[in-house]
Amino acid sequence: MKYLKYLVLGTLFGIILTKSEVISWFRIQEMFRFQAFHMYGVIGSAIVVGMISIQLIKRNRLKSINGEEIKLADKKFNHGIWIGGFIFGLGWAITGACPGPLFAQLGSGLGAAAVMILAALAGTWTYSALREKLPY
Repeated sequence: MKYLKYLVLGTLFGIILTKSEVISWFRIQEMFRFQAFHMYGVIGSAIVVGMISIQLIKRNRLKSINGEEIKLADKKFNHGIWIGGFIFGLGWAITGACPGPLFAQLGSGLGAAAVMILAALAGTWTYSALREKLPY
């Protein structure tokens, strides 16, 4: 029962993704073909909300639910970031889905999402296996 809140929040998140059409393959393809602003508006809104949230966390020294101060470490640039981002975007453009809405797609009856979930897991496992050998 203690995980019920996560199930409810996850279900609500899936409904929001579905109703806003961000899990739609058509909407994602529209974005990559520069045919519509819909997805750019959703992504841009998320970026703005994230920026404001991070600034509020930093300026007000907010604490986590456990009472610990939230600390956001600076990130150092390396070439793996743009290489990984390119691979991620390529997969997103080919499949019409990023990892976020995959489970919502599966839940809405898109059976091909199961294959994409397995592929995402395989990619994650491959990265973890090769991480020490990859260039920084």
